[in-house]
Amino acid sequence: MGCYCWTTLFVVFSCLIGMLDASAGDKDPSYRACVSECELTGCAGGNCFPHCKLLSDGSSIGGTWYMQKHLYLQWKQSGCKNDCRYQCMIDREKERAALGSAPNKYHGKWPFKRLFGLQEAVSVAFSVLNLAMHFYGWLSFFKLVKYNLPFKADKRTYYDYTGLWLIYGLLAMNSWLWSAVFHSRDVDVTEKLDYSSAVALLGYSLILAILRSFNVRDEAARVMVSAPILAFITTHILYLNNYKMDYGWNMLVCVVMGVAQLLIWAIWAGVSRHPSRLKVWIVVIGGGLAMLLEIYDFPPYQGLVDAHALWHATTIPLTCLWWSFIKDDAKFRTSNLLKKVK
Repeated sequence: MGCYCWTTLFVVFSCLIGMLDASAGDKDPSYRACVSECELTGCAGGNCFPHCKLLSDGSSIGGTWYMQKHLYLQWKQSGCKNDCRYQCMIDREKERAALGSAPNKYHGKWPFKRLFGLQEAVSVAFSVLNLAMHFYGWLSFFKLVKYNLPFKADKRTYYDYTGLWLIYGLLAMNSWLWSAVFHSRDVDVTEKLDYSSAVALLGYSLILAILRSFNVRDEAARVMVSAPILAFITTHILYLNNYKMDYGWNMLVCVVMGVAQLLIWAIWAGVSRHPSRLKVWIVVIGGGLAMLLEIYDFPPYQGLVDAHALWHATTIPLTCLWWSFIKDDAKFRTSNLLKKVK
């Protein structure tokens, strides 16, 4: 299925981001000195951040009782570090631009200008639009199978994959939600939520790829296929969140699951005579071309739009086409089953 090409690659590239944590920019002595001083004084480039004011024991200077709580202090320290990094990055890039030097990456990311307090405002906007397209597709699919297609005598739909696609839509919306949050502010908690939701979507997509391509309809067989994958995904997410955020291991897991399901769907698409297979191939080709944006990386234009943001934009029309195919599949299989019943 075409959607799995670009959805899987979206998740795999999300998993790969953590591998790029060290960059030329954050190795710059001037940048590192600026960040260190800012975290001590709370000021950088003429800007001061009140939430950086902590005592030597890590407690907050002044404020009410809740400002002394551990979680609040963690949030403050995290916000202080990010604000210091941002201000020092902006100041350093201004100096480099004046010397005619090209932009550097910092902590694996290009230097973006904050807009309305968002770190990568354009990526946030496109992530939200993707979420909206998934919601619209999910809702239209729900209305189709619940109100427009006939039911069996036991009030269940003829389409055997209704529940699976509804769950897929929820996981996809959840993944895009945390993608938007992560792009708006990159801190530990948003990173973990983004990674966890991406891995959950990728694992579930693998299950769905197996069930749909091999036409597994028996409930017991579905459980036998799903249980080991679900157990592994749950263990992996717990490992990342509670033991170690191991980017290398997470990348390996994402790549193996991604390649596995891509091979499954590629073989299925090659032998399928589905009447809407043209939509599948359009999404496959479109998703492949969109991946060129991830390969041809470039600094953000005006500090706002980079290749990754444009890649998010390309997935919006592909999402619409993909949900159109899902609805076509539901109608096609329902029609075939009704003919057999008659």
